[in-house]
Amino acid sequence: MANITLTPEKMVFGGSCLAKINGKNVFIPFAIPGEKIEISIQKSYRDYDVAKIEKILEPSPHRTLPFCPLYGKCGGCNLQHIEAGFQQELRKNMLAECFEREGIKIPEIEIISGEPKNYRSRIQLTDGGFNEKQTNNVLKLDFCPVATDEINTYLSQVPQDERPKGRVHFFGDRRIVSSTQTEFKNLVIADETKKDLWASRQTGNARKKAKNRIKQRFAGTLADNRNNCTVCLAGKNIEFDVQGFFQSNLGVLEKTIGAVTEGLWGNRALDMYAGAGTFSVFLTDIFKKTTLVEHNRDALVHAELNLTGKPHETYGLSGSRWVKENAPQIIEKNGNFDAVIIDPPRSGMEKDVVQWLCRTKIPQIRSISCDPSTQARDVTRLIKAGYNLKKLYLLDFYPQTAHIESLACLEYEP
Repeated sequence: MANITLTPEKMVFGGSCLAKINGKNVFIPFAIPGEKIEISIQKSYRDYDVAKIEKILEPSPHRTLPFCPLYGKCGGCNLQHIEAGFQQELRKNMLAECFEREGIKIPEIEIISGEPKNYRSRIQLTDGGFNEKQTNNVLKLDFCPVATDEINTYLSQVPQDERPKGRVHFFGDRRIVSSTQTEFKNLVIADETKKDLWASRQTGNARKKAKNRIKQRFAGTLADNRNNCTVCLAGKNIEFDVQGFFQSNLGVLEKTIGAVTEGLWGNRALDMYAGAGTFSVFLTDIFKKTTLVEHNRDALVHAELNLTGKPHETYGLSGSRWVKENAPQIIEKNGNFDAVIIDPPRSGMEKDVVQWLCRTKIPQIRSISCDPSTQARDVTRLIKAGYNLKKLYLLDFYPQTAHIESLACLEYEP
């Protein structure tokens, strides 16, 4: 097939640009909306094609030279060819489209952002290098321009063949105040030999006996501090396991904490999908009591430590199970919650959870999401139940990529 000249319409979720040829969608990586390009079709499917840029005929004024020599090969960044400010606008537009597609009238989107480089505190190396995009090859590197200085110090000082083999997590940041490792300042290299203690140390019968309500240490998990790390965020120390999930852009996380907690009021708060209790640490300064729900009991071990001395209760089970088995009795005894912070996985809120929120009508909801499509779906259900979308934020955690996180602030207005 001969090359085709066209102008992409817009950027879509994932970072490719969209154009149409004879009514068929064509996705073009590394393009920018509005520029004139020449493409060739690389893969053809029934409903869409994937193309490659052969020549840029009229470049966008926002096109710039990538600053990383591995760009295009590494499987990480995919927007370095676009000026940083315009990247934000593209991510903002993609977020807006997800909500508008659901018929939601959105307020002006506010952007919470940080530095476009040297922001990433968490990386994963495979045999000491990065995975090449769409292959099993390992790329050698001694510097990553989006990683923090602490990580780059390690990369520059330790030759690749002397780095740990296999897939290894690294967490490095100036905000680290303590860890179990001392060789490199403010850097933790995960001990990947750590086992899933819940799976390996407990029998099936012991699992069944684990209590729903968890105090201090948890049935089904054992403390293991080999990968522990404590960071100082907005003046508070928060401990977590570097093998577990924790945000890798701590500067934006600090600002997000402020946006999540701003304007909240009342006596009782619910932190659903609470993780290591990052938001709860700050909620306990506002509310008389905070309830945490998190299915990952290893994460709740850290939450208990982070909330030592603060009025709270923790439940080590899924949100769906909690709303069925625990929430009715809690509300009957103490009354409704005044606010809920909810930070679900990419799949969004569990169906039982969003239905429960619609029924209980907690006055204030702060919904954090790493997938705007599922967030827009869940917000639609809440709006139909009487909630108003007061604010919508683009949480710009990952500059140089098309990844989008967002915060929706909702209030119930009968």
